Amino acid sequence: MNERPKPPIAVALHYNVNGGGAPRVVAKGGGQIAEKIIDTAREHNVPLQEDAALAGALSKLDIGREIPKELYVAVAHVLAFAWSVAGKSPPPSSPRPEEQTARLPAPGYSPSRW
Repeated sequence: MNERPKPPIAVALHYNVNGGGAPRVVAKGGGQIAEKIIDTAREHNVPLQEDAALAGALSKLDIGREIPKELYVAVAHVLAFAWSVAGKSPPPSSPRPEEQTARLPAPGYSPSRW
């Protein structure tokens, strides 16, 4: 039996390094909305990372909501990727023990983009 491909999901986060708090979901959507989020990110040279599992988890959050502690490590990897692409270094900090143990499963499908 053939499975139909799932439509892409995109989630945009905003993180203020100096403002404190966790990253927040600022946009999310599937299908054409996902494509618009991706196109807008590209137009503004925002690094994109593809991670279907993380995009799926983040898409369940309300817009404006900070990410939960369970996703800190996964999102930290995305932020580190974005900083490296931009040629920057992440701000110095030491993760709390609960942040070090948070995990997500491997991406479940494609072409979801993050």
